[in-house]
Amino acid sequence: KLGTMNVHYMAIGSTFFTPEIAKVYGITRSRYNGLINISVLDNTKKDTPAKTVSISGKAKNNLGQFKTLEFKEVKEGNAVYYLAQVNYTNEETIHFDLAINDGKEKQQLKFSQKFYVD
Repeated sequence: KLGTMNVHYMAIGSTFFTPEIAKVYGITRSRYNGLINISVLDNTKKDTPAKTVSISGKAKNNLGQFKTLEFKEVKEGNAVYYLAQVNYTNEETIHFDLAINDGKEKQQLKFSQKFYVD
């Protein structure tokens, strides 16, 4: 929970997606490419509906090298989520620092993920 937002996030290797799913969402499948998925729910409303937000931020590895993140909004029915891709090497830990803004409040989400080449 970040303020009035319930934020769900995950970061996984892109090869977990089938080629068909990757094509639909414009995901580059590669052993060296990860996908970040963020969804935001409004915890001030009944049934916590999906919330449209803007997300920006950066990713950095343990060597201090920054990686560009460009989030793309995806809407499916009542669901809204945001996808970004990030390149990595085997056993690389990526630290994410994201700003989530719904127009009324701005929240910061920080998390780290270790990626493996499969």
